[in-house]
Amino acid sequence: MGSCSGDPRLCWATWLLRCASLLLCACSTVANSSGAHVFLNRTQGGCVLFHVAREAGAELKEITWGFGPDSAYTVILRVHSGADSPTWVSLRDKYEHRVHVPNMTSLRIDNLNPGDSGQYRARISLTGGKEFNMNFHLTVYAPVPLPQIRVTSSSITPGWCNVTLECRAQGAMEDLKVTWESKGLPEELEQRGTPGPAPNLWVLDLSLPLSQPNPRLTCVLSNLLDQKTATTDLGAICVPADSHAVTGPSLLVHVLRAVIAVLFFLGAGLCLWKTRDRKQKMEPVRGAGLHEEHRDHDGGIHWAELSR
Repeated sequence: MGSCSGDPRLCWATWLLRCASLLLCACSTVANSSGAHVFLNRTQGGCVLFHVAREAGAELKEITWGFGPDSAYTVILRVHSGADSPTWVSLRDKYEHRVHVPNMTSLRIDNLNPGDSGQYRARISLTGGKEFNMNFHLTVYAPVPLPQIRVTSSSITPGWCNVTLECRAQGAMEDLKVTWESKGLPEELEQRGTPGPAPNLWVLDLSLPLSQPNPRLTCVLSNLLDQKTATTDLGAICVPADSHAVTGPSLLVHVLRAVIAVLFFLGAGLCLWKTRDRKQKMEPVRGAGLHEEHRDHDGGIHWAELSR
């Protein structure tokens, strides 16, 4: 962490180490004025690199890194010139496995969480008794959740579709901003978005002309570092009245076809029943004729015998 001491190989190794630190944590903040305040925004799970530039002609003696506001400032560790490792003072259980000191003037924190948000201070001590502070204000944002659009009410009036939409998401929403984006809607369209009763609820009241084909509406949730969207097709919600006139005759045709089929089967069944009944009536008549014929025949025989 000290100087190269005139050895080119040592200088080259130190330069590579600094470049590797910047690549591992793709965020670098440089400040070189006394009492400067730097504001940083990072995403949960990412990293941050605090860096203090050397003043020309000044030799660093020690840098003390701390956390918290002025009323509750706590020293985390100290970095001494020429030392191989920093000296921990407090909060070691919170930062030990996540805090790294790539060089004398830098401090990196990995695997950030919302609890890491706050003010970090570097107190720089130079040879000759000169000191100054650098303040870094860090805000760690949670990832933006995926929103969902839900239709709470809809109605059709002559020429218009009135619909109320809600954009919902799970998780902490106090740091998120919601916006509505439309595609295929006229600019003069009356629409109004207001925060709902809960921090994760936004409501949009919309009046849509039925003559507008296939409009789409998108809810965008965002913070300073990320955004997520959800899109819905209003054409499936606002069905014009003409579409009902189209479906009416088709339904009547299906009903008529069903009635005709039922009548056909009833007629066929009635014909079969009548045919069977007719056959049953004809069989006794034929049997009776045969009986009469047999009886006449017998009668003729007896008459012949009697005549003899």
